[in-house]
Order: sequence, then C-alpha cells, then structure tokens
Amino acid sequence: MKRKADLAQKLCAVCGRPFSWRRKWARCWEQVRYCSQRCRGRRGSL
Repeated sequence: MKRKADLAQKLCAVCGRPFSWRRKWARCWEQVRYCSQRCRGRRGSL
C-alpha cells in the first residue's frame, strides 16, 4: 500500500490548495482541476 505522501498531487484551480490523487479519479486524473465540490461550484465567482 502506498502512503498518502507518495501519491500524485495537484493544486486546486480555485483555492490553490494541494490535493492528492484519489482512487475514484483513477480514470480521469488528467481532467481533475478542483479539490472539492465546493471549489467546483465557486469556479466562476472568483
């Protein structure tokens, strides 16, 4: 099993916080831009 520190990371396009790869994003990791649903909803307001 991999440690969380060993997983790929990206920066959120809205809040700028780093977030780690998740299993549910395995097929679409290249398209993931937001760390949460909250940031996805705020994408046009900033």
